[in-house]
Amino acid sequence: MASSKRDQLVNTALALFYREGFHATGIDRILAESGVAKMTLYNHFKSKDELIVAALESRFAPAAQRMAWAFEHLPPREAIGKVFEGLDALIRGEDFCGCAFINAAAEFHDRDHPVHRLSASYKAAFRGYFRDALERLGAQDPEKLARQLQYLMEGAISMAHIQGPAGQALEAWDAADRLMLSQGL
Repeated sequence: MASSKRDQLVNTALALFYREGFHATGIDRILAESGVAKMTLYNHFKSKDELIVAALESRFAPAAQRMAWAFEHLPPREAIGKVFEGLDALIRGEDFCGCAFINAAAEFHDRDHPVHRLSASYKAAFRGYFRDALERLGAQDPEKLARQLQYLMEGAISMAHIQGPAGQALEAWDAADRLMLSQGL
């Protein structure tokens, strides 16, 4: 039962943080919407920052699992394309409010803060995924190309957040595909 209350807190917090902001969302609001008692919250988390980290980790885990599966089961080029397809689905979701990790890093400026570090590690995981796939494809400079693909991905997220969801991720994939083709990949 304790695990489900913890999950309820984390899921409610993530939804509120994502939609309304990390600093703007108070603990009382999370408790009211989750239906969980304050004592239960503090049994699981010592601070709001710990809850934020747990919420972001819960957002990170499914993406990491999908990337691991794709990397293991798909040809490298297709595995890269799946990131952009997944991004397209995220952007077109009715609750899209940009990237939770970019939003978190923007609110927690100190690069040593656990929330900022977690956000940076999330972004590093995508770059690493691209780099590893590009190495399998035989790219001459997989690290540089991975950063370039990530710039396209991040740009799609930012523009979708500013302009409203449209085909940003698929257009970014088209540009990524052309970039890889230009390098013989």
